[in-house]
Amino acid sequence: MQTDAPPRTEEFRISGDELLAKAKQLIHEGNVRRLIIKNEEGRTLVEFPLTFGVIGAALLPVFAAIGAVAALATDCTIVVERTT
Repeated sequence: MQTDAPPRTEEFRISGDELLAKAKQLIHEGNVRRLIIKNEEGRTLVEFPLTFGVIGAALLPVFAAIGAVAALATDCTIVVERTT
């Protein structure tokens, strides 16, 4: 019996101004399973589980929330979990 492999993760340190553009870029690349946005201290501000095939209007609430976080954050880290 084969078990699921753990998700591959990547981290990107960016400024709040770049947060929304980077999140959109990552989501459009595909195979993103989860986005986690952390503040400078490493505390999780918001976490978005993304299901395969989510596109278009379904992402508008996610982008709105990321935009709100970007308005408050100066420096942050995006942690991306990708499917293998």
